[in-house]
Amino acid sequence: MSDHKPYCIYRPKSASICCLNNYTETYAYAEKWRPTPTPIYFFVMLGPFFLYSCSSSQNVSKEYDVVVVGGGILGMATAREILLRHPYLKMAVLEKEKDLACHQTGHNSGVIHAGIYYKPGTLKAKLCVEGLNLAYKYFDEHSIPYKKCGKLIVATDAVEEKRLHDLNERGMKNGVKDLQMVSASMIKEIEPHCQGICGLWSPHTGIVDWAEVTRSYGKDFTERGGKIHLHFKVTSFKEAAESSLTSKGDGNKYSVSVHGKNDVVKASYILTCGGLQSDHLAQMSGGKVDPKIIPFRGEYLLLNPEKQHMIKGNIYPVPDPQFPFLGVHFTPRMDGSIWIGPNAVLALKREGYGWGDINIKELMDTLSYGGFRKMALKNSIFGISEMVKSAFITLQLAGIKKFIPEITADDLSRGPTGVRAQAMDGSGMLVDDFVFEIGDKGIGKRILHCRNAPSPGATSSLAIAKMIADKAEEEFRL
Repeated sequence: MSDHKPYCIYRPKSASICCLNNYTETYAYAEKWRPTPTPIYFFVMLGPFFLYSCSSSQNVSKEYDVVVVGGGILGMATAREILLRHPYLKMAVLEKEKDLACHQTGHNSGVIHAGIYYKPGTLKAKLCVEGLNLAYKYFDEHSIPYKKCGKLIVATDAVEEKRLHDLNERGMKNGVKDLQMVSASMIKEIEPHCQGICGLWSPHTGIVDWAEVTRSYGKDFTERGGKIHLHFKVTSFKEAAESSLTSKGDGNKYSVSVHGKNDVVKASYILTCGGLQSDHLAQMSGGKVDPKIIPFRGEYLLLNPEKQHMIKGNIYPVPDPQFPFLGVHFTPRMDGSIWIGPNAVLALKREGYGWGDINIKELMDTLSYGGFRKMALKNSIFGISEMVKSAFITLQLAGIKKFIPEITADDLSRGPTGVRAQAMDGSGMLVDDFVFEIGDKGIGKRILHCRNAPSPGATSSLAIAKMIADKAEEEFRL
């Protein structure tokens, strides 16, 4: 995609829909309830809960002005942003899992990125820098714990040193605050156990639990009247029959019905932020095959707790442009643990977090895609290497000791995994730009798909939400 375009918009014959989750006041009742041996007291305290539950299931309207499909961080941030701007709208979020942030958002490294890597002038660069500032402000206002522990990008040879200077120039042009080139001796001051010939220090990079942030967005949303429907897996979008509840003569107002396995909601407009399922959602409403989501699993290693003191902040390698993914880095977590990695291997299902998670239909869909075959052929040596390292974790030790020589094989154990929704086009190129898709007739005109929101989506979530809300206002005339 060309850098001058703020985002790409596809307009096929129809489009797809998004909606998430039914998070409600029942949580408040559950938090306040305490066991008591007195039956009368028990009835008095829980009576309102049962009355609420009965009334909500029977009388709460399932007709909404706007429905957002997907309860990850971007879906929730966007739903919140739209409702902040238009508090009179009836809105809902639909999430297929039992809670928000169950996939990409809840399985990432937790880093708050500063915006160093991205080409100056691009939307990614702008949104990351803006998103970092908005994120820290939000954390402070909502008492969300975080650590501004910094990031040190380390060069270990002359080739990497030149790339590091290029990164410094990018970061400066992007407006990354207080970025600083540091010498080998200064590396030791920042990270005493790390070695390298020079480094790039970003003091405002931080860490946070992005799943907790997403739940906070959800709380904001429901407190303003939004509804979150959990366990709602969208199976189709259809033209709705005339509304019967509150239409009062405007029976076609809620003209799109969103069907789940056991439920249906109606909406005037739909926005999908489906992450790993974004292309499937788009194709439900006639969207194009491209860009296609290819799931790549990232596997982390855990550092022995006795060695955790050796890592103070984020330690990253200098990116190698020959390879599609960054490589091994060291990430401190809010709980004090240290994650090392990740690698990048093909996931055998869209939400496959281990080698035993296999879906033959989804796997064949990936392997039969021409774009994937082209990418795999081009990067075959890298891909095979990553698979072997996945099987034998000691083979990752050389890349780790390159930065922290004191770490041994005994200090490493298998850790968490995550799956990245990598958008890819038919030529095998990784799509690194925002992609929106909307239909040009029928209900397709009422469904806006966010088919790709490139990394760092979590850091940029509040800034991206503003952009998507702008787009929704433009397309839906909210």
